[in-house]
Amino acid sequence: MLQNTPDCAPLPTPGLRPRRPLQAVCVLAALVTLSACSSITSRMPGITSLVSPYKIDILQGNVVTREQAAALQTGMTRDQVRDILGSPLLASVFHADRWDYVFTFRRQGQTPQQRRLTVFFKADVLERFEADELPTEAEFVASLDAGRKFDKAPPLQATEAQLKAFDERNKTNAPTTPADPPAAPAASYPPLETPGSAR
Repeated sequence: MLQNTPDCAPLPTPGLRPRRPLQAVCVLAALVTLSACSSITSRMPGITSLVSPYKIDILQGNVVTREQAAALQTGMTRDQVRDILGSPLLASVFHADRWDYVFTFRRQGQTPQQRRLTVFFKADVLERFEADELPTEAEFVASLDAGRKFDKAPPLQATEAQLKAFDERNKTNAPTTPADPPAAPAASYPPLETPGSAR
């Protein structure tokens, strides 16, 4: 009888093949596949847009439209400016007489939008303001919807037959009884103040 000793290798079991060549083939196939992917994306940059991960829309700052900027007038107080434009994104301690309204919008597949409006105060009243090219409210809403596909809205009309079928499906068999009048309060409480007491 043979014994396995440290000097001898174990005898192969009949019917089983060694696993090393199979593992080597799998690793080699994975490496070839990965190298092929990187070479395809470098030769065909359009394919990366098909398989790129989804990135959420990033909207930061204050949206200031052309209509809001047109409502600003010199001599307005800080509260009036805040009512029109909202709270500023940047109000520096070192520049107390300046408010900055900054807006950025990033969406995958579109060029980023960035706009700035700066308001200057003198003695707590509006002295002047500087702004980038601002869109109207309609233009801004249209820029948010650009590139999105919307399904056709279903018609919101029902025929008489559909209304009757809806009524039949939702009909209750229980007879309707008038609601009981509200019950009187269970206890009566003393008044909070006695008549004629001093305040």
